[in-house]
Amino acid sequence: MGRHSLPDDYPTDVSGDRPSNRRRTVAIATTLVLAVVAGTAVAAQGGLLSFSKSCEDSAVHLAMVASPDIAPSVRAVADKAREDDLRSDGHCFDVKVTARDSYKVADALAGGTSTPDYQMWLPDSDLWLSRAKGTGDAVPITPGDSVASSPVALAMVPSAAKSLGWPKKKYSWAELTAAAMESDKVRLGSADPARSATGLLALTSIGASSEKQGGDSDTRVAATAKLLAQRMSDGDTQVLGTLAGDGSGAEEGNPARNQAVLLSEQAAFAHNAESSGAGKLNLFYPKDGTPLLDYPFALVNEDRLSTGESRAALRFMTLLSEDGSQRTLREHGFRTTDGTAAAKLVASAGGRSPQPYATSPAVAPSDETLQETLGMWTITVQSARLTTVVDASGSMATIVPGRNQSRMDVTKASLIQALNQFTPNDEIGLWEFATRLDGDKDYRRLVATSRLGAEAKGGGTHREKLAAAFSALQPVPDGATGLYDTTLAAYKEAQRTYVKGKFNAVVILTDGSNQDDRSISRSALIAELKRIADPERPVPLLAIA
Repeated sequence: MGRHSLPDDYPTDVSGDRPSNRRRTVAIATTLVLAVVAGTAVAAQGGLLSFSKSCEDSAVHLAMVASPDIAPSVRAVADKAREDDLRSDGHCFDVKVTARDSYKVADALAGGTSTPDYQMWLPDSDLWLSRAKGTGDAVPITPGDSVASSPVALAMVPSAAKSLGWPKKKYSWAELTAAAMESDKVRLGSADPARSATGLLALTSIGASSEKQGGDSDTRVAATAKLLAQRMSDGDTQVLGTLAGDGSGAEEGNPARNQAVLLSEQAAFAHNAESSGAGKLNLFYPKDGTPLLDYPFALVNEDRLSTGESRAALRFMTLLSEDGSQRTLREHGFRTTDGTAAAKLVASAGGRSPQPYATSPAVAPSDETLQETLGMWTITVQSARLTTVVDASGSMATIVPGRNQSRMDVTKASLIQALNQFTPNDEIGLWEFATRLDGDKDYRRLVATSRLGAEAKGGGTHREKLAAAFSALQPVPDGATGLYDTTLAAYKEAQRTYVKGKFNAVVILTDGSNQDDRSISRSALIAELKRIADPERPVPLLAIA
């Protein structure tokens, strides 16, 4: 394969102290240069600054959507490149930068329902790249280098920080959130972890820290999530608006105002730059490590880019890693990609020794861990709509060793106990299953899915009707486990009656494997569930043995 030249002005020694990033850049360069296809992606026209005469006719126009926190600094880099007539392969390039929430971009790309009007994306965290992959119809993205970073910390108004011993006292994530929850002087808020990388990374760190403490860590983390949900904002910008203006008397004592929020260092830096005196924030950096927002550069629909667009996009990515651009990012409160920062930046953001702001960042959580945390958050804070499906086969009459109760008795007691944890707005229904329970069907609906607080026919509430139905469950003599047909039927019904804005799920409680020879096979069941799965109507299947 022949050699390919690099774009004009491409540095021959990019950041000598970052060899891994350089290797990644070269690899991406090779990919981009080889990506030659007919057609051109939609390019944004114009910009804040105009080109010189020599650039106007041949300029390459590109569009980028960036996380709102980093968009202003990236826009400044793009404007300077335009002003300086910076070139790629002899052509000037014009990058138009638009601020857009990362979760909105990720969801749009995952859905794949429309062609993006941009060729580059700069979210605040690579967790959005995972979400953007979707289920098969997603718009393809090509990850590149990280261009900056910012640690996630806990910001407090000065009076609240002082009450917890800032800056001298150090806490782990679990200790810090517990102290904030227990103190009547600290009201803790967060951006929605489903929409905010800051919120999700912080909640994941709280979970990992709590697990190290031992005991019932899941309950503690769920309690933290429930508290945060009561003082939750849609995004990072909105959560800053919930802070009390420390020292303002009535506002500080207003119970609707937060005195502490989970926040990135850069967001605190930007807030403090616009505040004075008691309005500035102090930062706690947990001693067990702070997760990083890592701002990964990504190409969108790479195969649709022309060679000129691909090379100009690559040139812009390398430009963001150069000294002048990194200086602009630091001036806006961002750290370098490895998480190091000058003490002056940290001080401006509200950090101070001996807070461990310079320690190594926490190990990035896996996609699986993030999904588990997000699932816990969703279940904890959203109203639920659950189809509860209980095994009524004959084996449920078996006595549980050491309990002097049958499997069905233990199941019923657990269901009744769990019912007390749901709110009046939660919706729950009940099915039972065993072979040939209702004619040729292996399943039977006992109680329709409805609001627990709703009035039931004949008096009382739906909660009371459901509790009575739980108590009345009995094993069917000689009934076998008709698991697979029941699972498919319950899933289809939950999908058909899906309610947007709630956590819709099917919960199956069973003591065995499928025993119905007439039913769909396991492989056919899985294939059918995959075929009918609808991202617009997600219904998790939760099986409890």
